[in-house]
Amino acid sequence: MIILIFPYGAIHFMLFEPGISGHVHRLMAGSLAGMTVVICTCPLDVVRGCLAAQVKGEHTHTGIIHALKTLYAKEGGFLGFYRGPVPTILGMAPYAGVSFFTFGTLKNVGLSYAPTLLSRPSSDNPTVLVLKAHISLLCGGVAGARAQTVCSPVDVTRWRRQVGTVLPEPEQCLAMWGTVKCVCGKGGIRGELYWGLSLNYIRYIPS
Repeated sequence: MIILIFPYGAIHFMLFEPGISGHVHRLMAGSLAGMTVVICTCPLDVVRGCLAAQVKGEHTHTGIIHALKTLYAKEGGFLGFYRGPVPTILGMAPYAGVSFFTFGTLKNVGLSYAPTLLSRPSSDNPTVLVLKAHISLLCGGVAGARAQTVCSPVDVTRWRRQVGTVLPEPEQCLAMWGTVKCVCGKGGIRGELYWGLSLNYIRYIPS
């Protein structure tokens, strides 16, 4: 996860310009940045998912290097690292878009309507107001929670597609639509497509 998050965060924040104005522009810029990140880091994400899905007993993968070699050998070469890219991209595009859009909107509202309460002068330029640290953390947490709520169904589908080979009935997760039907058939839309949402809140809100 640490190896994955380094290029993930670096590329994401390099591509997205915080000063973008306009709701549509902010939403599109965040979505495009998220899609680019997915393309660049998908191999590491697939490996992380495969390792995380293993439980006690006989392990398919013994480590990161072994997982890379196994996926390359058994999953069709380099394309094996991009198993499930469609749900990954479909999930990241709205997640990044909604996350950056929500944060930017909350920031603008705070600076516009309650500058004396929520903001402070920038250390680089005292004439420019920026959000106070705890207000910025709060806005980021709300943005992460909102984005995760919107994108949870696609996130569950993406995860099942990526780790389908190490789960029971792997043949049902060979295609995106088949994976959706398999997931919904086990516990319904609410029970399965939003599986693990509370845990994701614990993860993504502080993130």
